[in-house]
Amino acid sequence: MQFTQKEKDLLKDMKDEEQLCIDKYTRHAASAHDPQLKNLFSCISQVERGHLDTLTKLESSSSLDSSASGGTSCPTTFTATYKSGDTPEKKDDCFLCSDLLAGEKHASHLYDTCVFEFSDQSVRNTINHIQKEEQEHGKMIYDYMKVNSMYS
Repeated sequence: MQFTQKEKDLLKDMKDEEQLCIDKYTRHAASAHDPQLKNLFSCISQVERGHLDTLTKLESSSSLDSSASGGTSCPTTFTATYKSGDTPEKKDDCFLCSDLLAGEKHASHLYDTCVFEFSDQSVRNTINHIQKEEQEHGKMIYDYMKVNSMYS
């Protein structure tokens, strides 16, 4: 597949964003207090790794494996670990969630822009799929925050 210079630059931007997401989710999983949150962040990190792998394959090959992204099922329901009162652990976990939720908003926006910049429909479909997963990550973080009285 031949990409224009603009498409190559956008692929690099998306790959850089995915690497940043992988690094942040991995570090935040290690820092989280709640085991549910550690599990969620670790799981999302694996999905982000799949996104990076997909973009790397896309960049370096002439064919596209549409199944390269996804396949990992992260938790979508959570039980309340924290009540409405603040504890140092809750504040720390809330900070981690807020940081990653902002990151997911940024990533989703990047993919929203990029999907319109590629001429190949299969590439556009892949970018659209990744964007949908980024939005799902944000929803999972929001759901965790909501059940733990971190989001109002």
